[in-house]
Amino acid sequence: MQPETATPSSAPQQTNTSKFLISALNGTALYVLAYYLVWGLHQAAKMEVSHFYELRGRWNPSVITYSLADNEWFSTAVIAVYSVGPAVCFLLGIGAFWWFWRQKRAHRGQLKLLLLWVAFHSCNAVFGALLADTFTHSGFWYVPDWVLRMGNVANVLLALIAGLVQLALGYFAAVAFLQAHDSRTVMRYENRRLMVVFTLFIPWLAGGIFIALTKVPYFSLHEGLHLLMMGLLILPLALSCQNEVFSETVRRPKPTYVAWGLVGLAVMVAIAWRLALSPPVLFG
Repeated sequence: MQPETATPSSAPQQTNTSKFLISALNGTALYVLAYYLVWGLHQAAKMEVSHFYELRGRWNPSVITYSLADNEWFSTAVIAVYSVGPAVCFLLGIGAFWWFWRQKRAHRGQLKLLLLWVAFHSCNAVFGALLADTFTHSGFWYVPDWVLRMGNVANVLLALIAGLVQLALGYFAAVAFLQAHDSRTVMRYENRRLMVVFTLFIPWLAGGIFIALTKVPYFSLHEGLHLLMMGLLILPLALSCQNEVFSETVRRPKPTYVAWGLVGLAVMVAIAWRLALSPPVLFG
């Protein structure tokens, strides 16, 4: 007679895995949608200022470039063109986070996570962008360079401070990020490492790769560095989430399901952006 052995069912484990996979897919869709919202407003504001100053250039799916000679630029135009996008994103980020924190974090649904990703992308469009653009002497870097006129050392120090601010904001955003999720399984503290992988790292990496692939061959080093700078927010956020014991969620959360509408919308927005700006739009 063979001794009986306990064979625990794999059904609960499979169910938990499926919930994390669904959370990763939904989170990636929200990451992409938030990126295009922030980036779209950033570029639209830059184009409005470019038209106001009658500047010439090209707008492709990845970046706006100018065809002016150095002696055609003047300080007001430089500062306005390269500061308006970050200024719009700064206000957008504050508004999105305020809406999330004051009105949506205790409610069910995907909107609160979308608002938080909008706030994160907006933060990156200011602080991460300044650090990235200082490496390449382009974009947002022109603003402190032309305003301060204190040389490269001062510009680098300012960029490093911006990077530290982004690191700090990521670390202190843990409680907000945890409150943006409804699933009890995802929110359990013993599942925190899985949560960090599936709701933070996968949306950041998969979302970034998807954005890059939909813009090839126009995808630029400028935009690639901006996407990488998001890591300055994601990494400390992931560390802080693992140290944070908060594990509560909303009352009566909805069952975890794939938000196919959001996934489809993210794909359609990316395709529409590519088609609208390919071939590049000439202006001026």
